[in-house]
Amino acid sequence: EKWVKKAAKTSPLIMRMGLLVMIMICGVYICNTGFFNLVKLKSNAAASKVIQSSNIQINSHHCPQLQSPFLHYPKPLSFNREECECNPIRLFAIFSMQRSGSGWFETMLNNHKNVSSNGEIFSVKERRSNASIILKTLDQVYNMDWFTSASKNECSAAVGLKWMLNQGLMQYHEEIVKYMNKKGVSAIFLLRRNLLRRMVSVLANSHDRNAKLLNGTHKSHVHSSVEAQILASYRPKINATEIEHKLKLEEAMITNALEFFNSTRHIIIYYEDLISNGKVSFCYLDGWHETLSTN
Repeated sequence: EKWVKKAAKTSPLIMRMGLLVMIMICGVYICNTGFFNLVKLKSNAAASKVIQSSNIQINSHHCPQLQSPFLHYPKPLSFNREECECNPIRLFAIFSMQRSGSGWFETMLNNHKNVSSNGEIFSVKERRSNASIILKTLDQVYNMDWFTSASKNECSAAVGLKWMLNQGLMQYHEEIVKYMNKKGVSAIFLLRRNLLRRMVSVLANSHDRNAKLLNGTHKSHVHSSVEAQILASYRPKINATEIEHKLKLEEAMITNALEFFNSTRHIIIYYEDLISNGKVSFCYLDGWHETLSTN
């Protein structure tokens, strides 16, 4: 009986000690868990700052980077785009042949206040002497560092050039196709269905270069119906035995060009359709849609 009473007196003390030990163990566990969580949160925050910092360095313009290979934010070396630095531009190239309406078509494009087409840049032989020089020149054009009379302000929305098939385009087509696909350059094929009329126009233009029918001056492109009638008065003579061969060569060049650049993003426009419909409409995969009147 004494032993039972004594045990009853000491039992609450042992229970209190056990409870205290349990509380201490739980406290240590909770403190350690909270500490490690705090360290983890701090490390995550630090990592987040690093990521944000790296993003700022990559996107130095602080512009929203749209997920499209056809939209670019150029950094011209020769001037500052200022408030337009976040306005994306699209890149294009007009592929054509002489006397196919490309000058008229390019003039029509340049009537748009935000479109710059810089003419036949590769008409100069030195600029197309090899592939590396061609690509370097394209970099200048598409970085908005190439200045011509068609160059617009820093808010241009589309930048390009006119490129004849016989100006190095076919010779270095593999390198050019890779460049276009990498940069997202859109090709506009401007062709002429009636190749015989193109041939006549080439001969007439060659004649006028020497004859200078317009008040002693040579004009590749007329700007009035009167000038057109004066030039149309010339009737070139064509060797009938050579016509078929020459036309087949031109057809083969066009066929090869369409095959070479088939993997690029491109559209095909015919001169005859432009002058009959009175307008041309562009609609690309990224949503760019533009309708231009030829009147």
